[in-house]
Amino acid sequence: MCAHVLVAEDDDMQAELIRRLLVKEGHCAFLVSDGRAAIEEARRRRPDLIVLDLMLPEVDGYGVCRALRDDEDEPIPILMLTARSAEEDLLLGLELGADDYMTKPYSPRELMARIRTVLRRTLRAAESSPVLRAGGVTVDPIRHLATCDGSPVTCTPGEFAILRAMVAEPGRVFSRRQLLQHTRGHDRASTERAIDVHIMNLRKKIEPDPRRPVRLLTVFGVGYKLVGTP
Repeated sequence: MCAHVLVAEDDDMQAELIRRLLVKEGHCAFLVSDGRAAIEEARRRRPDLIVLDLMLPEVDGYGVCRALRDDEDEPIPILMLTARSAEEDLLLGLELGADDYMTKPYSPRELMARIRTVLRRTLRAAESSPVLRAGGVTVDPIRHLATCDGSPVTCTPGEFAILRAMVAEPGRVFSRRQLLQHTRGHDRASTERAIDVHIMNLRKKIEPDPRRPVRLLTVFGVGYKLVGTP
C-alpha cells in the first residue's frame, strides 16, 4: 500500500525525519513548511494523508483544517502534531476536522503506527462493503459517500467510520471505547472525549435539531446509539 503523504512541518529536522520514515515504508512524501503552502499543495496533489503541525507560520494548523474542510467533498485525512497538551486544544483540532493527533515529543515508532492506522482505515475500509441504511441515513463505504434523507453528508474519515459502524447496527449501544476502535484502533494515547466531538459534529449534519437529537442518541452512562427510525 503506497500512499502519498503531505507533511506540513516548519521544523526542518522533524520534517526530514518524518519524510525518511515514510519513504522507508514505501510511501511518497511531500514537504511544506507553512500553512499557506499546505493548503495549496493539498488542493493540488490531493494526498492520501496530511501530517500537520499545529504551530505553522502564515496559517496555523487550525486554519489549514478549516480551509480544507470547507472546500472538500471527500475530506483528506489529517494527523495533527501539536506541542499543546491541553485537552481543549486537542478537541478543537478534532472538531475542525483532524482525524487524529499526537503530542510532541512523540516516538517515531508511535507516529508510524498512527499513520498506518489512518491509511489502513481510509484506503482499505471500503473493500467489498455493502451500502448500509438505517434511520434515514445511507452509507456507501465503497464510494465513501453518506446521505441523510437523500441529501449528501460531508464527513471527515473519523466521522465516516463512526457513522458506518452505527448504521451497520442500528439500535446497538456503542461505548466510547468501542467507537474509538473504529476510528483509530487501540492507540493508548487516544481520549474518549474525542468521540463526543465526533458525535457532536455528526449531529449537526444529520439531525433536524442537533440540540434535540432524534437519530443519534445518548445512552447516559454507556455511550451512543443510532435509532433505526427517527
